[in-house]
Amino acid sequence: MTTETITAVDAGIKTLKLSPPVPAKAAKAQWFSETGLPDDEYPYKHLLPTFDGHLKLPPLTEFEHKDPGLEALKHADPLAFLADAEVDELTPRFGSEVSGVQLSQLDDAGRQQLALFVAQRGVVAFRDQDFIDQEPEWQINNWAKFFGRPHIHPTSGAPEGYPEFHLVYRSPKGTANFERPDQLTSVLWHSDVTYEKQPPGLTALFLYDSPKSGGDTSYVDQRQAYSRLSPQLAAFVETLKATHSGVEQAEHSRKGARGGIVKREPVINEHPVVRRHPVTGEKALFINRQFTRRIVGLKKEESDALLELLYAHIERGADFQVRLRWKPRTVVLWDNRITAHSALVDFDTVTTAKRHGARLTPQAERPFI
Repeated sequence: MTTETITAVDAGIKTLKLSPPVPAKAAKAQWFSETGLPDDEYPYKHLLPTFDGHLKLPPLTEFEHKDPGLEALKHADPLAFLADAEVDELTPRFGSEVSGVQLSQLDDAGRQQLALFVAQRGVVAFRDQDFIDQEPEWQINNWAKFFGRPHIHPTSGAPEGYPEFHLVYRSPKGTANFERPDQLTSVLWHSDVTYEKQPPGLTALFLYDSPKSGGDTSYVDQRQAYSRLSPQLAAFVETLKATHSGVEQAEHSRKGARGGIVKREPVINEHPVVRRHPVTGEKALFINRQFTRRIVGLKKEESDALLELLYAHIERGADFQVRLRWKPRTVVLWDNRITAHSALVDFDTVTTAKRHGARLTPQAERPFI
């Protein structure tokens, strides 16, 4: 099996070898919906989703990942980057909001401390950022690659030339707004692309345009979800693994949704139901309704019943959830290993409201307990 290596140099990731894409590009990428384009004056038109049906990527290979937060533990002050910042807790144990720190100005030590802080708090909103003004090349090469290998989503749209961007886009002009017409609610708790052998770690989301109100994102602390279990049940679920599948997402796209493309063939992987964070050592539930399919070794009825119990516990846990409201120039960072989230589509996409943003999703280590 081919293995890629990320090398840490001078306390930061300096070299990164990526799997080269298969050169199958024979035509210009197409906009997902000709009727969904904003007017020519929209300043971020060049960052709208395109879907290139000719782009085919090889399977992902494994790589060695070392979390930058581990280096911060060696610092005299592991959270020194917050010395002049205003930090507000969203809840006592989960979620923070930070003002007075420019993410684009952090050096390697500051980014290491940032990784530790996000691992501790789960999700952090940074306000008044110039991050959105940086060039995509900087956002990918100088930012995302510091925290891991940038993930290229197998079915989502990306700006032409920047497949590492996972875009979210809903517009009153659009015909492909990715709604869920067969559900009573838009809520779908999930952790991103957990079907990959090495799912993401520190993840960044920033919006180019958003509605005046609505379009919030909810987050749930999977560490507290685990710690609330009875000792007997916690001990049992720690022994279990579950399958996570990307097949259904790919088939959904092949039927014409999400742009109708599959850039990389889907995979199914097994992960522990409870995983341990490599920096903090904390345990967290690692299942989600979107991608987890079955608990290994249990009969179907047993697996369904246990997963439904855990899903319901996670979804009803308002006392270990936060709802984050977006503001202009906000960057939200979360640790995909210990959280789940859901977009809230409660804004009006029929008249004027538009939601357009980008996610950078560096992969991390293979889950372990």
